[in-house]
Amino acid sequence: MAKQPTVKKFDLKPEGKRIEDYKGLIPEARLISFYRENVVPALMKKFGYTSIMQVPKLLKICINMGVGAATQDQKILQNAVNEMELICGQRPAITRSKKAIANFKLRAGQPIGCHVTLRRARMFEFLDRFINITSPRIRDFRGFSDKSFDGRGALTIGIKEQIIFPEIDVDKVSRITGMDITFVTSAHTDEEAAALLQEFGFPFRKA
Repeated sequence: MAKQPTVKKFDLKPEGKRIEDYKGLIPEARLISFYRENVVPALMKKFGYTSIMQVPKLLKICINMGVGAATQDQKILQNAVNEMELICGQRPAITRSKKAIANFKLRAGQPIGCHVTLRRARMFEFLDRFINITSPRIRDFRGFSDKSFDGRGALTIGIKEQIIFPEIDVDKVSRITGMDITFVTSAHTDEEAAALLQEFGFPFRKA
């Protein structure tokens, strides 16, 4: 007897048109050529690299959104997934709890958030929009702290409101949700990673 396929109890179906349905020519991300023509020569001169392969590069951008209220209402998680897909241009994965916590009414394996990892073209496009459009929309923005590096070339920042992203229609937002964004580089030190992001125009807070 053939084994019956297991059906997931919780499955969020995509809404609206898919970017994969587009068949036209997709132009190269602006920051890819900017990295080759401007960032690489500047970092080689600053740190005295003898080879282009020594120059640090941006590997990926990880975005995580925790939705604790989803334990009571799954519609909240559905909205969070749709909003993150609008922001990133990529369908996020569902984050599930690893263990049960009775005080929080949380069961093991229960959906509690979503996350997405951006690489290559989508990564550079997101970085471009984040630096030039999204960051200036933050209320009372004076720059991000350069003290948030982990010592291995990765920077993590916290965003309090998803409505700073221009892709989000404020009138359709039912709940304000924050997120964590991690920029992972191939740099071996925080100084090199900070220099890489600064060359891209990342808005660090001035001392």
